[in-house]
Amino acid sequence: MKRILTGAAALAFVATGALANDSLRLQLKWVTQAQFAGYYVAEAMGYYDEEGLDVTILPGGPDIAPEQVIAGGGADVITTWMPAGLAARERGVPLVNIAQPFKNGGLSMVCRKDMGVESTADFPGKTLGVWFYGNEYPFYAWMASMGLATDGSDGGVTVLKQAFDVEALIKGEAPCISVMTYNEYGQVLDAGFAPEDLTFFSYRDQGVTVLEDGLYVMEDRLNDPVFVDEMVRFVRASMKGWKYAEDHQAEAAQIVVDADQTGLQTIEHQTYMMGEIAKLTAGGNGALDPADYDATVASLLAAVSPENPAITHAPEGMAWTHAITDLALQ
Repeated sequence: MKRILTGAAALAFVATGALANDSLRLQLKWVTQAQFAGYYVAEAMGYYDEEGLDVTILPGGPDIAPEQVIAGGGADVITTWMPAGLAARERGVPLVNIAQPFKNGGLSMVCRKDMGVESTADFPGKTLGVWFYGNEYPFYAWMASMGLATDGSDGGVTVLKQAFDVEALIKGEAPCISVMTYNEYGQVLDAGFAPEDLTFFSYRDQGVTVLEDGLYVMEDRLNDPVFVDEMVRFVRASMKGWKYAEDHQAEAAQIVVDADQTGLQTIEHQTYMMGEIAKLTAGGNGALDPADYDATVASLLAAVSPENPAITHAPEGMAWTHAITDLALQ
């Protein structure tokens, strides 16, 4: 597809005799960490440059909702979980999944055995820590699958709106908290708990399939062939970055630490995280598996309630497409 010279790009070509890279803004779901190693590796290894792209990677955080950022024009493409993407779509932000680097999910719940939880049968009457801001949808789907009320009533569970840390478990404020296999679970172990002290529940193993970090754009922009071409090049370079990160985990962890402008990330934790992240991206090539999409929708629809306002009906229109990955993976 022919690239079009307009505005600043045309001036840059006149001044330098070279075609200026196309600028793109990628909004991440969370802070700079190995969860997004593929993008940082693609930048550091020059894969975006090779595709004629100048990609600005925008870190996220607890006060940043990627869906709102892209809806407001602050990003061209975002990473987010599919439950949040579908919820935004139903509420008028027409997001489309154009690629799915994460084949598997890391969302889990970990519980202290010394606080009386060794199986899901022990959940009734217990307090469970849950992340919100779109991360609560899988939890409500899981509870609905077991017929457990989440309002603290008899026979149900009480929901603790959990901070994005593991303090509630360490301090005994809740016997169970949400963790990602690649982040908070490691923090729990670092706090002195041994695996045998804990009961570990993987959402996927519990029958709740929800696709995690995917790439999403606004649907109307896919009508622009120039933007489509940019996304094809972006996905191709990004997947190259992801596969390099899988195969060179120590190097990828160092790239992430070097990219972290806060100075808070350590090479030890990012190396652990990269090892776990590689398990989630392994086996995929970036193309969304329709069966995983269907399973995610089914999980969400099984838990429709006032407490679980993810989606109320099957998504309409183009919630995902292979148009980008079909070209990127040629």
